[in-house]
Amino acid sequence: MEQLDQDRQADQDGQADQDGHARVTVHAARRSPHRISPFLTGKFAEHLGWNVNNGMWAQVVRNPTLAEWPFSGGGRWPDGAAQWHVDAAAIERMIREVAPRLGWPAAAIEQLVQERLHGLAHFWVRHGERETVRPSPDTGPYGGRAQRVEVRAPGSGIAQITALPLHRTRRFRWRVVARSRDLLVLHLSLGQEAAPEAAPESVETATLDGLSRSWQVFTGALELPAGSAPEAVYRLALTAPQPGQFVVARILLEPDDAVDGADPDVVRLLRESHLPILRWPGGDFSSTYRWEDGVGPADARPTRPNAAWGGVEPNLFGTDEFVAFCRAVGCEPLICVNAGDGTPAEAAQWVEYCNGPMDSPMGARRAANGHPEPYHIRYWEIGNELYGRHQRFWTTPGGYADRYAEFVEATRTVDPAIRFIACGWRGEDWYSRLLAEQAPLVRSIAAHVLVGGFLPAATDPLDVYRDSMALPESHERTFRALWEQMRAAGVADPHLAITELQLFARPLPPKDGEAARLTLETMPSSRSIAEAVYDALFFHLAVRLTPFVEMVTHSASVNHGGGIKKERERVYANPCHYAQTMLAAFAGATPVSVDLVTGTEHAPGVLPRAADLQIVGAAYGTVDAIAAVTSDGALLVSLAHRGTAGPVPTEILIHDFQASAAASVRMLSAEQPWAGNALASPERIVPRDLTVPVTDSRLTLDLPPYAIAVVRLSPA
Repeated sequence: MEQLDQDRQADQDGQADQDGHARVTVHAARRSPHRISPFLTGKFAEHLGWNVNNGMWAQVVRNPTLAEWPFSGGGRWPDGAAQWHVDAAAIERMIREVAPRLGWPAAAIEQLVQERLHGLAHFWVRHGERETVRPSPDTGPYGGRAQRVEVRAPGSGIAQITALPLHRTRRFRWRVVARSRDLLVLHLSLGQEAAPEAAPESVETATLDGLSRSWQVFTGALELPAGSAPEAVYRLALTAPQPGQFVVARILLEPDDAVDGADPDVVRLLRESHLPILRWPGGDFSSTYRWEDGVGPADARPTRPNAAWGGVEPNLFGTDEFVAFCRAVGCEPLICVNAGDGTPAEAAQWVEYCNGPMDSPMGARRAANGHPEPYHIRYWEIGNELYGRHQRFWTTPGGYADRYAEFVEATRTVDPAIRFIACGWRGEDWYSRLLAEQAPLVRSIAAHVLVGGFLPAATDPLDVYRDSMALPESHERTFRALWEQMRAAGVADPHLAITELQLFARPLPPKDGEAARLTLETMPSSRSIAEAVYDALFFHLAVRLTPFVEMVTHSASVNHGGGIKKERERVYANPCHYAQTMLAAFAGATPVSVDLVTGTEHAPGVLPRAADLQIVGAAYGTVDAIAAVTSDGALLVSLAHRGTAGPVPTEILIHDFQASAAASVRMLSAEQPWAGNALASPERIVPRDLTVPVTDSRLTLDLPPYAIAVVRLSPA
C-alpha cells in the first residue's frame, strides 16, 4: 500500500490545477495486497455527561439512585482525580447553566437550585408546599446514599421533571426501592408539568402497596393517555397519601420499548450505520472504573462519584449491559481496562468474567448473572492517556512500559487469544521507551486525535476550519513514522488504533469591546459538517496506511462529541454520523491506486499547537480522494472537498475497470463549515442521492465545498 500512496503524493505535489478543477485518476488494476479494516468507522462511549446514562441508556430519570452529587471544579489533584466545587455560588451557576437544557420551566429551576441545600438529592424537588415535605439524607440497603422524606400533609413527597419519548411510546416501566415504618402505601404519579397559574393536567398514578420496615422492590407500569403532548415536560412524583415518612433508594422510569435497557432510537441509528466496533468504558473514566461495581443484581450495585468528570456513576450500565448493547447494534466490543488506579489482577479477572468458561471463578460469576456463554471479547486496550496529568494515576514513559507489561502478562494467561492495544500518544520518548523495553508484547498502539484548545473570540471561524483541514496530513506523516519505528523495533505486524477522534477547539468569551466572530454557533465543531469532512479525511489516511491502521473509534456515541444527539428524549444524527455511515461501505474492500490533481489552500496557523503540529502555512489539497474495489466487484471512490473557495468541478477517470453507464453518488454537504443539525431542525444536513452518467470511463461531479461524496460504479 505504501507505493500506492507515493504515487498519489507525487502527482499531487508535482502538479496544481490552475482553473479550479480537480482530476481523480483511478487505477483499478493497481491493488493493495491488503483489505481495508472493517473497524475504521467505530465509536467510543464513555461515562461522561449524558453519553451513557440518559444517552445510550433509555432510563429517563436523572440521579435515579438519589446520590450525593459532586460538581466538578475543572481542576485536578496532582494524582489526576477531579477536584470538586465546594463554593455554593459556583454550584448554583452550574445548575442554572444545565437545567434549561432539560426543558424545565423557570420556577422549577429556581426550586432545583435551592433543594440540594435542604437535603434533597440533585435533580429532585419537593412535591407539595415547602412546609409539608422535610427531606434528609439516609442510607440505602447496600450502603450509599438514600433519600428520607418526612411528609406532613397528604399528597406530598418528592418529584423530578423530565421529558419523555412520547413520539415512540406512552407506556413506561417503573422500579422503586423503598421502606417505611409508618406508611403502608405510596403513590407514584406521572403527569404533564403545569404552569404555576394553570390547572394540573391529568395524572396517571400507580400504588406501591405493602411497605414495611424492610427494603422492598416495587415494579409496575404507567401509561399516559392518547393525546399527551410529546413536546411537554412531565412530573414524576413519589408521594404519601397521609402524614408519615419513608426512605427511598431508587426511582427508575424506563420506556417499554427499550432494547435490553438501551434507547431504541440510538440502537436503530447505530445499527443503520453498520457500526463495526464500540470502545468502552472510557476515556478518562476508565482510569478509575471498578468493573465489579457494574455486574450482578442492579439494585445491589453501588453508586460512586465519577472521579473523572463529576456527578455520579450509578453503575446501571455495566459489562453485561455493554455486551447486550453491542449485540443489539451488531458491533464488536472493545474494552479499555483501568490501568490507572486499577491493578493487573483486576484486569485479569475482568477478562475472565468476559471470556472465561463457566467452570472458571469469574466465568461462574458471569453465568450466575444470567450469561452462561463466554462473550469472547477480542480487543482490550491497556489504559487511557496515562501520559497526561489529567489522568488518574498518570505515569511516565518508563512507568507505562512497566505497567503495560504487568497488565499484558496478567491478562494473557487468562485468554491468550485476546489482542492488546497499548496506550499512546505524547512524544517520541513514550514510544521509544515502550518499544525498547516491551516490543515483544506490543502489537497495536492507540492514538488520540483531540486537537484544538481555546481560541480568542476575534478569530476568524474559517481560519479555524482551514487549520483543522490541514491536521489529517500532519498526523498521516506522524503515523507513518510510528509505523516505521514499530517495525524497526521488531514488532512483526504493527498496528495503530485511533481510539479517540474529534474536533476539539473551543471559543473563549470575548474581551471587553471585542467583536465575537468565533462563537459556539460559528465554531467548526463536532456537531457541524466540519467534523464530517475531518473524519472522512482521517478515514482516507487510514485507508492509505492499510494495513497499519486497524481501527478508528470516533468520539463519541451519544451527546459527548459528534455522532448522535439526544435532547429531551429526542434522538437525531449529526453530519458526521452520516459521513461514517457512507464510508462504512468500504469495509473489507481492496484499496486501489489514485492519482490526484487538485488546487490547494493553506493553514493560517491559528490553533494553539499549530507550530508543534507543523501546519503553520501548510498547503493541502482542496479535494482528497481514495478508491477501492469491493468483494462484489464494484468500484468505490470517496471524495472530500475541504476547500473554502466554492464548488470544484471534479473529473473521475477510471482505468482497468469496465463500469456501467451510470454511477450512484451519495453526497453530504452544507453551506458553511459550522452548519449542523439541531433538535428544531434534525434533518437540515442529510445525505442526498444522485445518478451521474459514465461516458468513456469518465464522469464529472460538481463538488460543493464542505462536502463528502461516495461514488459507486457497478461493473458493466
